[in-house]
Amino acid sequence: MALEAAAPSGVAGRAKTTRVVASHVSVPKRVAEIWRSRQLLINMVSTEIRVKYKNSVLGLVWSLLAPAMALLVYAIVFGVALKNGYPEFVILLFSGLLAWNLFQTSVLTATGAIVNNAGLVKKVSFPREILALASVGSASVFFFFQACVMVIFLVVLHWRPAFGELWLIPVALVPLLVFCSAMAIFLAAVNVYLRDTQHLIEVVVGSAWFWACPIVYSFAHIVEPKLSAHHILGIPLLWLYFLNPMVPIVLTFERVLYAKTGLVPLTTTHVPTQLLPTWGSMTYVEMDAIVLGVSLLLLYGAMVVFGRLAGNFAEEL
Repeated sequence: MALEAAAPSGVAGRAKTTRVVASHVSVPKRVAEIWRSRQLLINMVSTEIRVKYKNSVLGLVWSLLAPAMALLVYAIVFGVALKNGYPEFVILLFSGLLAWNLFQTSVLTATGAIVNNAGLVKKVSFPREILALASVGSASVFFFFQACVMVIFLVVLHWRPAFGELWLIPVALVPLLVFCSAMAIFLAAVNVYLRDTQHLIEVVVGSAWFWACPIVYSFAHIVEPKLSAHHILGIPLLWLYFLNPMVPIVLTFERVLYAKTGLVPLTTTHVPTQLLPTWGSMTYVEMDAIVLGVSLLLLYGAMVVFGRLAGNFAEEL
């Protein structure tokens, strides 16, 4: 938030006011400032997308080709080479990747948002959080294009999602966006002071965190039977697995788009196998509601940290 102070009257030809960025402004006031600057946020999202595909012949078509190619590679490796035997594995895989790609793109892009826009930060007064939120916004646009690719796959493979539970997608999408925003704002601020943060996040999110989500493997077939039988200090490992906020969100996407909650025969052994949990719709709603509550707390904490660190951004950059 900007404060205005009158300039000395004897200084001719200079601006009459000097703008100073205040670092100790309450979170509600900063949220209100971000809302008043929402048009700037929209413009930054639009600019980020245009710059990404500037001078590109195919332009936004790459937003469709890139996820399709990544999906094809995963499908060949795990569906053909390693032969996990899951029927129409490409649909199960893409269901999880749809949510994961939104999270990964948001976090990786937002971490360097302040540093990469150092010139703008040092010269113009505006809510700095917008730079991180613009990364989440542009990732949401790419999410829409990837969802279009998902629809194409569903049509081509004649796969029927759970149409009666499509409403679960926005139920999972809201906490996902809040969680992405919290991570984006926090990491963007910390990276100004600790530049290794960006490299660390690329390793954590790009590898370890990805494999901690039931995307390339089945939750009901692999995770649940193995973790339920083990405990740490009396706590079931399955409970610890759900400390990952992305797990309920990924499972919700898979429940709606893959939609095979009953026993299905593996294509390699023809043995009836449970791939998705048999939980009812309200179980997913409850899990996503918990993720939303935790994400809101994380977002508030991220705003507090950002506010404390923002005052010295110009000096650090």
